[in-house]
Amino acid sequence: MDKYKRLLLANKAWVQEKLSLSPHFFQEMAREQNPEFLWIGCSDSRVPAEEVTGTQPGEIFTHRNIANLVNHTDFNLLSVLSFAVEYLKVKHIIVCGHYGCGGVKAALSAHRYGVLDEWLRQIKDTYQANKEIVTAAGELDAQTDKLVEINIYEQLRNLLKTNIIQKAWHEERRPVLHGWVYGLSDGLIKSLYTIEPGAPIEDIYRFKF
Repeated sequence: MDKYKRLLLANKAWVQEKLSLSPHFFQEMAREQNPEFLWIGCSDSRVPAEEVTGTQPGEIFTHRNIANLVNHTDFNLLSVLSFAVEYLKVKHIIVCGHYGCGGVKAALSAHRYGVLDEWLRQIKDTYQANKEIVTAAGELDAQTDKLVEINIYEQLRNLLKTNIIQKAWHEERRPVLHGWVYGLSDGLIKSLYTIEPGAPIEDIYRFKF
């Protein structure tokens, strides 16, 4: 059997499972979505947000890209962020990276990856600004994991710099920002950082409301 056909069969089995638990599951799901969480994660196929958090469809609004970056020129990310914060009124935003991230490891190398090189530039800049801390971690894998953690924090800071987050903080005291890291080798999520609404923002990045 072709592998793609297995996906279609699995979908039918999943539908039947949901209907056996709740006959009106999909009717209710189709009405609206009301997630409390926005998940900004890595595109890595081994880190599906709903699977690793044990959540159901409709609970997490999701955006994924290489190395879970929040880039101020990425209008895909900004559109997701705007919709999640301004219309869905999410209460929490989670930036979740993962140890052993291939994108972060690639940023630590001198190899050329085509257009990906431009995407990874931000991580290289983060490495350069934290070079001593990263190199002190040890071998390449340990350096990668240290940079993964620092990169997560940098993406939270990038969220803080957006008008979208600052406006929601000013008007509604939400959302709370979380920095998490997922362990591929043990399946566990570790909470690294939490930034509450109203946290300090450098003057140059702060908007007036």
